[in-house]
Amino acid sequence: MESAAIIVFVGLLIFLSHLFTSIFERKRIPDVLLLMIIGLLLGPILGLVSPADFGIAGPMFTTITLVIILFEGGLALRMDTLKNAIRGTTALTITNFFVTMVAIGLIAWLIFGLNPVAGFMLGAILGGTSSAVVIPMVQHLNIKKDSKTILVLESALSDVLCIVIALALLETFNVDEVKIGFVIGKIISSFFFAAFLGWVGAMVWSFFLNRIRMIRNAIFTTPAFVFIIYGIAEILGFSGAISALAFGITLANIDIFYIGFMKKFVANKSISLNETEKIFFGEIVFILKTFFFVYIGLSIQLLNVLALVLGLFVTVIIFCLRIPIVKIAIRKTFPTFDLTMFSVMVPKGLAAAVLASLPFQHGIDGGEFIRDITYAVILFSIVFSSLLVPCIEKSATVRSFYGLLLRKGLFFWRNSKSNESPDVNADDDKNTL
Repeated sequence: MESAAIIVFVGLLIFLSHLFTSIFERKRIPDVLLLMIIGLLLGPILGLVSPADFGIAGPMFTTITLVIILFEGGLALRMDTLKNAIRGTTALTITNFFVTMVAIGLIAWLIFGLNPVAGFMLGAILGGTSSAVVIPMVQHLNIKKDSKTILVLESALSDVLCIVIALALLETFNVDEVKIGFVIGKIISSFFFAAFLGWVGAMVWSFFLNRIRMIRNAIFTTPAFVFIIYGIAEILGFSGAISALAFGITLANIDIFYIGFMKKFVANKSISLNETEKIFFGEIVFILKTFFFVYIGLSIQLLNVLALVLGLFVTVIIFCLRIPIVKIAIRKTFPTFDLTMFSVMVPKGLAAAVLASLPFQHGIDGGEFIRDITYAVILFSIVFSSLLVPCIEKSATVRSFYGLLLRKGLFFWRNSKSNESPDVNADDDKNTL
């Protein structure tokens, strides 16, 4: 009966996920938030299921979900859009990461009482945004393609910064020093070599794609090859996430990379993914996303009330910092509505959850505290992003508040609540049609 109940639940969950997606499209209540609530009910609240019940399959599942989401997200990125977005992506990613890391590190050190290295490690863990949350959400946002591309790329690139710098700080507990040159070199090599590996993998795969299609039931071979590329990158010490994203981007723009002698090998042949394959991968992402956010809800720690309160405080700080960060890093040529969406898209997810457990596993003083606060920030940041998106879309007051902060600043808002800036209103109206 237990197995039968689980199977029934899986079926119901998939149906509910489709219903939640429909609700998101019509009512703008994010499906990821509703899926997390299901996980919270099943796990921390009712105690029916725990992450430990999944064993090693749980972390493996989250990694597979991340790889597929990044690959499918890369397929939607065209090179012309990337060229327009890369400058804003770099500025936003670096500014957001280091400002968040320093601010949270100082708070953890001076207020929470962690030692400085542990405090800044917490800041590094929470410095990025989650690909698994951002990519599905931006697909439904009514913003420019360049804006969507910046958010997608930021979520992928910030994972590299989080992982490399957090692990470098973790190593200092053994060697008692931070080697700045080593950290910078590690970041650069992890990014460029990972991207190069993804590009090479996509080029190789494109040569075999037509032959593979002749094999029966071979549609899943492309994501299987992405897994191989991801695994090779991780084994070599590079970012598998960046390799998966680069693989998808290269396949989406494969015609651009075929030059000279390469063209004669693929003349008159389809060397990119067809529409059926893209639809199939989209369905895979939908199913994986459904179970991923339920699993995240199961993993949230609700027993430590202090960690929840401090996690809420940290989340508020992160969202407040995001406004001046966007104001500094993003060009003013972007519509105010897009800038507002940049300001609320800072959810934390898989990378933060994985990194949060490392200090505790290594027996570092304050490791359990870091883990519980990170889980709380993951919960609250996803809730904040999920609720602020529909609020911005539906409420002119919220749009005006963010718009005035981004264009003028808080002092201007306080003195202009009754006389809103006409350019902000016009911008908002144009982008909410």
